[in-house]
Amino acid sequence: MRGFSSSFFFNRASRAIHDHSSSISKLLLICAISGGAHISFSETQSEHSVNSVQTFTDVKKKKKVLVLGTGWAGISFLKNLDVSSFDVQVVSPRNYFAFTPLLPSVTCGTVEARSIVEPIRNIIKKQKNGGIQFWEAECIQIDAANKRVVCRSNVDNLLEKAEFLLDYDYLVVAIGAQVNTFNTVGVMEHCHFLKEVEDAQRIRKNVIDCFEKASLPNLSEEEKRTNLHFVIVGGGPTGVEFAAELHDFVQENLVKLYPKVQDLVRITVVHSGDHILNTYDKRISSFAEQKFQRDGIEVKTGCRVVGVSGKTIDIKVKSKGETYSVPYGMVVWSTGTATRPVVRDYMEQIGQTNRHTLATDEWLRVEGCDNVYAVGDCATINQRKVMEDIATIFSIADKDNSGTLTVKEFQDVVDDILVRYPQVNLYLRSKHLHSVADLLNDPQKNERKEVDIEGFKSALSHVDSQMKSLPATAQVAAQQGSYLAACFNRMEESQLKPEGPLRFRESGHHQFRPFQYKHFGQFAPLGGEQTAAELPGDWVSMGHSTQWLWYSVYASKQVSWRTRVLVVSDWTRKFIFGRDSSRI
Repeated sequence: MRGFSSSFFFNRASRAIHDHSSSISKLLLICAISGGAHISFSETQSEHSVNSVQTFTDVKKKKKVLVLGTGWAGISFLKNLDVSSFDVQVVSPRNYFAFTPLLPSVTCGTVEARSIVEPIRNIIKKQKNGGIQFWEAECIQIDAANKRVVCRSNVDNLLEKAEFLLDYDYLVVAIGAQVNTFNTVGVMEHCHFLKEVEDAQRIRKNVIDCFEKASLPNLSEEEKRTNLHFVIVGGGPTGVEFAAELHDFVQENLVKLYPKVQDLVRITVVHSGDHILNTYDKRISSFAEQKFQRDGIEVKTGCRVVGVSGKTIDIKVKSKGETYSVPYGMVVWSTGTATRPVVRDYMEQIGQTNRHTLATDEWLRVEGCDNVYAVGDCATINQRKVMEDIATIFSIADKDNSGTLTVKEFQDVVDDILVRYPQVNLYLRSKHLHSVADLLNDPQKNERKEVDIEGFKSALSHVDSQMKSLPATAQVAAQQGSYLAACFNRMEESQLKPEGPLRFRESGHHQFRPFQYKHFGQFAPLGGEQTAAELPGDWVSMGHSTQWLWYSVYASKQVSWRTRVLVVSDWTRKFIFGRDSSRI
């Protein structure tokens, strides 16, 4: 009786399911959507139900975001990106992030190399949902037409399967730049660079080697002097900081270990400009030159290196046109950056062959490529000029089509102008003007009630003179990465509600506000526990107290608590025990 009852009810239920398969499918679809799961339907599903599920799956498919590089820009982008909204992939030839401002400290053992690096996998595992894939490889080609990149693994034992392809919906190019040698003969063969952690480690070994060679008993005094002549080419922040670190290393540690050669050490800084640190405030540049003179560091300004051999470096004095050779023990080349070959190849594909770096618009989008973005040292923002849109701005502001612009009409578009063209605000500061409306005043500074198109052009004619390229610094790259991540996080929302300024040449508003760099100051460590700082508001600070500010800022800017503790402990160890002079 019990078996009959079960069979009866089973048959009735089976017929009911077949008779109402469409309704059951709809119910299952609703359950799938509400539960967030994917359900496989049986062959009894209707065709309409299958199409519904496929449509739902396609809508929820994540866009692929491919990031090339793990420097300041790339890491800042990854740390601020909402990875739950994208399928994120990262490719970099190094599996760590390096705090590059402390590389000069690594060259002399003030800070250990491992103290300033954080493994990439440590960083990405902290992201919510862990939705980031990382491959240790080098991008060797960007295929713009097919939206994919060619990568090559740098692992030695992967010879046959070293290359692989990755496609993308959005590409973020953050691979930085390489050292600029200006095609100077012998630089690649005989000079040290200070761009990567490995560079700093090689310099550290070579410094010790120079002292060990100079201590050998069978060398003449002249040969010892040559081995202990350290030449730094480039008087920018990196070159100056390395010169200061090297001087401290020699005077505080090495002269005690190599007392017989302490009077033979010579440090020379060669700079093509008129002053070292010429991107800083003049007071800092002057202070640095005076301190180096007191410390015995020779500064040769107005000189250019025209060749390097295995024993000598050829220097040309620009004012006299004379060239002379100087023997050296080690040369460190620190003269700026150049575009990497993979970026140069990509620039040829998209028609940017006449530029030195990859050009982007104010939203960090590569010009001519809607789905490719470039951040950091590999790119330059091509800021649009006000005068290119001056007639359009006047037309939009002149709402009554009177042919003249009143102060009230101008003020209605002022906010959009300041956001879209940041050089306007810079111009106001340089001229100490309190309001944008002051630009409409006549040459005698008297207020005008209205201006015509020619008067409007005249008022803004000098604004574009304030346009400057952003420096290739960690601060700029980090801000660009953070800004781009914020744009990606609000991509869907801003499509419905654009948050940018007016489109003067088109209708509506821009999707996002353009990127605007905020300068938070810069430091120049000069050795002897003295640092110069250029702070916001045109403040300049120099001396021992600024050194402690430098310590606190650089410690707080570390990428993790692990590196923060390690760096502080290295500084403490230096004060107690001195720098490590071993050749490892």
